[in-house]
Amino acid sequence: MKKSISSLLVLFALAFFFPTIAMATDYPIKVGEKLANGVANAVTGVVEIPKTMMITGRNKGATYGMTAGFFIGIVHTLGRSLTGALDIATFLVPTTPIVNPAYIWDDFNRETTYTAWRMR
Repeated sequence: MKKSISSLLVLFALAFFFPTIAMATDYPIKVGEKLANGVANAVTGVVEIPKTMMITGRNKGATYGMTAGFFIGIVHTLGRSLTGALDIATFLVPTTPIVNPAYIWDDFNRETTYTAWRMR
């Protein structure tokens, strides 16, 4: 009886001093979402080239979209692919996506932006 009470007391003390352990019920979901986001962004990063060419062409003209949009798309391809690889490498730390929109197909008519890491 004393042994079970003392082990229960230790468990409550751990939950008190480390509240993240007690609140880690959705941790596997957040980690899985980050891993899926990283894999999707690493694989679909190349789609940034035609996406950026279309967006730039609509805003500034077809010629500008085909030339400058192509090079801006290459930069966004590297950005999305590398942040996807970074998300894969650090998927155990649940953070918000660096790339906005999180997936390339989320808002295809909006140019890609990048934000700082924040905990989920």
